[in-house]
Amino acid sequence: MNTLGWQELKVVALAVDDLARAEDFYRIKLDLEPVPPGGDVGFTLGRLTILLKPVAEPERGAEKSPYPRLTLAVEDAPRLERDLVARGVTISDAVQLYEDGMYWVGAFLDSEGNKLWFCSEAQAA
Repeated sequence: MNTLGWQELKVVALAVDDLARAEDFYRIKLDLEPVPPGGDVGFTLGRLTILLKPVAEPERGAEKSPYPRLTLAVEDAPRLERDLVARGVTISDAVQLYEDGMYWVGAFLDSEGNKLWFCSEAQAA
C-alpha cells in the first residue's frame, strides 16, 4: 500500500563532461524531443525527463559524479517531507519552489547516504 503518495520516476539527471556534445547526441543521435527552455538542458522520453548536468570537475569524468540523479513524482511534496521527518528520514534538501514556482522539490537520504529527490506540481501542494 502506498500511503506516502509516490507516483512515478519523473527525472533522471546524467552527468556530462561536454554539455554541447551531449545535447547534440540526445537530440540528433537519439532523436529525443528537448524539454521547453527553462534553464536545464533536457529531453523527454515518455513521461520521463532526462536532464544533462555538466560535472563540476570535468577532469574526474562523468562516471565519478554523484549522478544519475533520480527525482520521484509525488502527490504533495511538502506533505511528504513532513511525513518522512516523522518517520526519522534525513531531509538533505528542504522542499522549496523550483522552476518559476511550478514545482515543489526536495530531497532525502536513504540508509546508505544516497540522495533521492522528490517533486510535486505546486498547485497540488
